Amino acid sequence: MRQIFPVQGPDLEPAPNARPGPLPAAVVELARLYGNGAVADPAAANVRGWVRANMIASADGAVTLDGRSGGLSGPADRTVFVVLRSLADVVLVGAGTARTEHYRPVRATEIWPGLRPDWAAEPPIAVVSASLDLTGCERLLTAPPGSTQTIVITTRAAPADRKEAIGGAARILEAGADVVDISAALGMLAELGYLNVLVEGGPMLLGQLIQAGLLDELCLTTSPTLTAGSAGRIVAPAPGPAAAAGRLSLAHVLADDDFLLCRYLAE
Repeated sequence: MRQIFPVQGPDLEPAPNARPGPLPAAVVELARLYGNGAVADPAAANVRGWVRANMIASADGAVTLDGRSGGLSGPADRTVFVVLRSLADVVLVGAGTARTEHYRPVRATEIWPGLRPDWAAEPPIAVVSASLDLTGCERLLTAPPGSTQTIVITTRAAPADRKEAIGGAARILEAGADVVDISAALGMLAELGYLNVLVEGGPMLLGQLIQAGLLDELCLTTSPTLTAGSAGRIVAPAPGPAAAAGRLSLAHVLADDDFLLCRYLAE
């Protein structure tokens, strides 16, 4: 892996498998390159954190291959995936993506603890689901109560029986009356101390964030793959008025084995 923009940096060997011990040089350099965005003062009113999305797409714009984004990935992309999770306070994901990608709680062996404060546990997964239909997400409901327990973000109108059914296995946040208010959800996460938010999909959730003007950063890997299929884009239209086109500023580009890994900041 090498940096090709803004200036060429040292070659970095991918290191996708997190484990205890000294940080590899590639991980240290990637953590420096990606860093964390400035977050708002937690004591301020209407506080929210820094929202970073990490997505992958094929060269012809497909967000999945054979139904899953993992089919587009490679060693360098997986390295960045692990580093970004290690830097995050919470991982935010839509229920559809959680089902498709077989999400489970983040394990200690899947992040680099040296990139986190000594007191910080693994980042919890926060699943957005207005209906609370978490069929296929059962593995997310296995973490014990505590800072790593899965968070489920839903609405006040969500079925009461489903809330009761998962209430002991996840922390439930109600953001909005009958549709999830993503801005309110981020405020609730910030109040819980989750200020560095990593969004891993899906397209509808990313569309909601963009529509609300809440996306601060996009990390986008372009896979050297042509799918020629019907897969969607990384962003799907959110209900309501269409958002105005947004402008992004390119922070850096990394290249590895024909993959391009770009970091964009919202202007």
